[in-house]
Amino acid sequence: MKVFKFGGASINSIERIQNVAKIIQSFTGEKLLIIISAMGKTTNALEKVAEAFYAGNKEEALQLFQQIKEDHVNILFQLNPQPLTILNDLFTEVEWLLHDKPVRDYDYYYDQIVCCGELLSTAIVSNYLNTITVKNTWVDVRDNFRTDDNFRDATLDWNFTQQKIEENIVPLFTTTNIILTQGFIGATDENESTTLGREGSDYTAAIFANMLNAENQTIWKDVEGVMNADPKLFPDAQFIAALSYTEVIEMAYYGAQVIHPKTIKPLQNKGIPLHVRCFLKPALPGTIVSDTPVHNLPPIIVLKNNQVLMQLNSKDFSFVEDTLVNKLHQLFVDIKIRPNLSQNGAISLYCCMDDKPDKIEKLALAASQLFDVQVEKDVVLLTVRHYNEAIVEKLKAGKIELLSQKTQETIQVLMKTN
Repeated sequence: MKVFKFGGASINSIERIQNVAKIIQSFTGEKLLIIISAMGKTTNALEKVAEAFYAGNKEEALQLFQQIKEDHVNILFQLNPQPLTILNDLFTEVEWLLHDKPVRDYDYYYDQIVCCGELLSTAIVSNYLNTITVKNTWVDVRDNFRTDDNFRDATLDWNFTQQKIEENIVPLFTTTNIILTQGFIGATDENESTTLGREGSDYTAAIFANMLNAENQTIWKDVEGVMNADPKLFPDAQFIAALSYTEVIEMAYYGAQVIHPKTIKPLQNKGIPLHVRCFLKPALPGTIVSDTPVHNLPPIIVLKNNQVLMQLNSKDFSFVEDTLVNKLHQLFVDIKIRPNLSQNGAISLYCCMDDKPDKIEKLALAASQLFDVQVEKDVVLLTVRHYNEAIVEKLKAGKIELLSQKTQETIQVLMKTN
């Protein structure tokens, strides 16, 4: 049994949905569990719905959601001009919520609204596959993936989820070769929708691969495999044919977007190979990730824009020691934000984080009780693994370096435009 994951770019048009169907047809006779993300930029559009709703702009939220509805119905009727009852059920699920007034935290409403994207896309693709006699069974992953209520970054209940997969998913493979379901989402024990963090569909696929003891997992992307840099930012990015689990975990930790940070561990635990292949050129072999060490890798470049540098200075010029540092780390936990880089001085701490305005504001306000706080926005974090001085200097050219740190394998530089 194989696990496939197709991202939003692979189904962002009629032609691409048909292309995905051809890829699936090429594995006729094999048992496949297929994860499909929301179409194109649907998640971004649903985020705008959630923002408008939470701001109290009900009519704007309904109008934005109406456009999402029309886009999906249009795609459905181009693929198969027949109504699909489940789409209306999913639309209603969101619209009921939008007619209420927000009384809980934003993250809760975010998850209830944004999860709709994956449910809509998989329902449409499943329906299309069945119309072209690629028989498959559609499953709502929320019936199987149990999580806590840490909305927007929920933690999986592994034991409960394993039990559900054995009860609900494994028996389906006795009557069908293809099961199609969603990534990124789950549900609490009160049936409230949760999400596993942005780009969490890769992680969903890895969970299924682990619990079903899959032969392998394949992530289908719009590049030929894993590259040493984002080809949209670096046109001369190099293809990498093979990587170890450890290397990919390091890449993901530093922010490489090709594979979700939590994806590798469930695969590594059972020695399940991960393939990264191109849905535009499915004949290419792609990249394989396994437990085999790989040497002589090129410099691997990760560039994270929209960063914030927070400088935290001791209020009385005393040393920043364990007690203050521990209190700051607890703030990170409470506010649910993680530094991408941190550095200590005698009387100062420096933290670089993704610019999530609501969380940055909360952190700065809370930290101001302990420190004098300065915030600098619009900075860029450059990470290079297997670096050499020439490539680092080239990437820093024309920028102001704010701080840096390095190990034998990895250098990180925080910088801003001159």
